[in-house]
Amino acid sequence: MNHSELAAFLKSRRDRVRPADAGLPAGPRRRVPGLRREEVAQLAGLSADYYTELERGRGAQPSAQVLAALARALRLSGDERDHLFHLAERPVPTAHSTAAHAQPALLGLLDRLTTTPAQIINDLHETLAQNPLALALLGPPPATRGPEASFVHRWFT
Repeated sequence: MNHSELAAFLKSRRDRVRPADAGLPAGPRRRVPGLRREEVAQLAGLSADYYTELERGRGAQPSAQVLAALARALRLSGDERDHLFHLAERPVPTAHSTAAHAQPALLGLLDRLTTTPAQIINDLHETLAQNPLALALLGPPPATRGPEASFVHRWFT
C-alpha cells in the first residue's frame, strides 16, 4: 500500500467538500475551505487520531468498512470510491457487499430532508444511510449482514 498516495487523495477530497455540503455549520473561523480532519472523522465514525494518521501517510491499512465510511463522508463518486480502494490495496466492493456505496447526490438529498425521516437502502433493503429523524424512528441499522440486516425483515419481525 502506498501510504503517501492514499494520504494525498484523502486530503484532496477533504479540501473539496464544504461544511454545508455535509450538513455542518460553516462557523466564523475556518482556516481551511473544506472539511476539517475532525469533521471527516466524525462523519465517517472514526477517531480523529486514526483519520489524521491516515491522512499523514502513517498507520495501518484501513479495512473495507473504514474505506466505505470515508467514501460516504467525503461524498466520493463511484469511480473515486473504487480508486480509494485501489490505493488502499483492497478489493473493490461489489454492489451487494458490506461496503455498499450511496451516491453523493443521494447523500446530499438525504441531508436536505430535515423534516421527514428518510433512509437510503440498497436492492437487498440493507440501510446504507439515514437522516437523524429516521434514526430516531427506526433505530440504528443492525451491525450484522445477510437477511437479518434487511429493512423488510426488521420491519416484519
